[in-house]
Amino acid sequence: MACHMYGAVVTDGLYPQLADAFPALASEIAELLRAEGEPLAEAVADLPYYGPCTCTGTCINLLTAPHGSSGSSMIQLERDGMDVIWLSLDPSRATITDIEVLDGRDLGPSVQRSG
Repeated sequence: MACHMYGAVVTDGLYPQLADAFPALASEIAELLRAEGEPLAEAVADLPYYGPCTCTGTCINLLTAPHGSSGSSMIQLERDGMDVIWLSLDPSRATITDIEVLDGRDLGPSVQRSG
C-alpha cells in the first residue's frame, strides 16, 4: 500500500527518501560533499526523510534520522565562500541525521516554517 508523505511516495510504512522529497537539495548536498572528498556523498541518495524538525516553531532542520540521533559533529557545506547547508552527524560520524539549509531558499510545501 502506498501513500503520500511530504510530497513523496511512502510504501509499507517506511519513510520516503530525501531524494524523492527534495531531489534538487539531495543532488546539491551530494555534489558539495563530493567536491570536499567526503565519502558520505554516496549515502545521500539513500537517506530517509523523517520530516521537518518540530523541536521549536522556528527550527528549519530536515530530519534524516529519528529526532535525537545527532551527535556533536557537523559538516558545513559552502558555495562561493558562504555556508549554505549544515549537516549534523550521528556520534559515529557515519550517518547524516539532519540538514539545515541556511541560504533561505524555498523548499516548498513539504516544509512548514513558522516565524
